Amino acid sequence: MSDDKMLARIAALLRQAEGTDNAHEAEAFMAAAQRLATATAIDLAVARSHSAQRTKAQMPVQRTVTIGQAGTKGLRTYVQLFVMIGMANDVKCDVASNSTFVYAYGFAEDIDATHALYTSLVLQMVKASESYIASGAHRPTPTITARLNFQLAFGSRIGQRLTKAREEAKQEADRTDQPGTAIALRDKDIELKSFYRQASQARGTWRATSASAGYSSAARRAGDRAGQRARLGPNTELSGARGALEQ
Repeated sequence: MSDDKMLARIAALLRQAEGTDNAHEAEAFMAAAQRLATATAIDLAVARSHSAQRTKAQMPVQRTVTIGQAGTKGLRTYVQLFVMIGMANDVKCDVASNSTFVYAYGFAEDIDATHALYTSLVLQMVKASESYIASGAHRPTPTITARLNFQLAFGSRIGQRLTKAREEAKQEADRTDQPGTAIALRDKDIELKSFYRQASQARGTWRATSASAGYSSAARRAGDRAGQRARLGPNTELSGARGALEQ
């Protein structure tokens, strides 16, 4: 399946998710979207392994993904969400020191899937955290501390859900015993790691939290619950996501 076909099918799942108020159905659609992204990545990895000559489009790339404007509060939580989604889709990330952008390293289809999921889920994260703050349930914890903790927990839960769906897709590929799958995925991993070592100029280790941010167990629990309920966002967000990527 091509990258464009994958995104079109994710869009179809998206419309189904938006058409239901059932949390279990929304969960199923989101998991299906991730499994589709993983299955497509597996198919393309196998296809690349059988190509006698590789084109530029079949090699890993580096893209710059804008996260937000300098000075915006909470950008670290946005970055964490992108990084967690990327980890479930074979995308490595380097983060700007002020968290305003991310360098994403990976194959085109994986970065596209990551960005599509992020564009929808970041809006849900912000909306859910605003609802939590508006409810007053965070008091007496300071608003900024509660918001950061809520969004960090949301991102962590999303990462767990997508990783689970990814593993389910890999297990399905193993059951179908598609020839060359294991070797193709191993070679893909080696190629991506090699590309990252050559292309990355990152120094130090990025952390989503800082000592000054404070901690709120109640906000973390609320964010985790919101992450469990999250679904993919509207189709218009997905179709606009690719244009937001900068080379």
